[in-house]
Amino acid sequence: MSVRNGLLTLLAQGPSYGYQLKAEFEKRTGDSWPVNVGQVYNTLDRLERDGLIQQTEVDGDGHVFYAITAAGAAAARSWLTDPVRRGTAVRDELAIKLALAVTLPDVDAEAIIHAQKVATLGSLQELTRSKIAGGDPDTADEFAWQLVVDALIFQAEAEVRWLEHSEARIRRLRERGVGIARPFGDPSRQSADESAIRIASTGGER
Repeated sequence: MSVRNGLLTLLAQGPSYGYQLKAEFEKRTGDSWPVNVGQVYNTLDRLERDGLIQQTEVDGDGHVFYAITAAGAAAARSWLTDPVRRGTAVRDELAIKLALAVTLPDVDAEAIIHAQKVATLGSLQELTRSKIAGGDPDTADEFAWQLVVDALIFQAEAEVRWLEHSEARIRRLRERGVGIARPFGDPSRQSADESAIRIASTGGER
């Protein structure tokens, strides 16, 4: 989710000014995504440039109010109704780190997994304590906040399962005597790559 779509959706509820939008955005997302006023006004400038909102009035305190346009309302509806696509362009730093670690001969991938699991379990405990200490779950603000906390809890639980799965796979490979680590510039791999290049450059002639 982008702050842009969040602000646009809030403006679909009625005209508002920058600081109001910042406060509403943070309140409705359970303070899980703090934004600064400068970011809000930069986003409003871009939305206005794109014809999705427009300035309407200035109140006695100098607040500039913004209202959504028809194009903006359509964009807000589209964002709300279209599924969130988690494409392959999203890079998972932890997965990439482990993928590299298991191929490096001088790195203990299991130690990395253990350290990550301890950290993730710690986060999971904090999230669970925070949820238990929450307020009345029947209020709108609390319910919105708990939705975000639940999502973070499920993500942490899934990460722990994936770490345990990866740890077990590494252990099985080691028990079978399979070595997956290789030095940088593995001669056997380099030889295979060079052969492929030679074949491609000669059209397959030997």
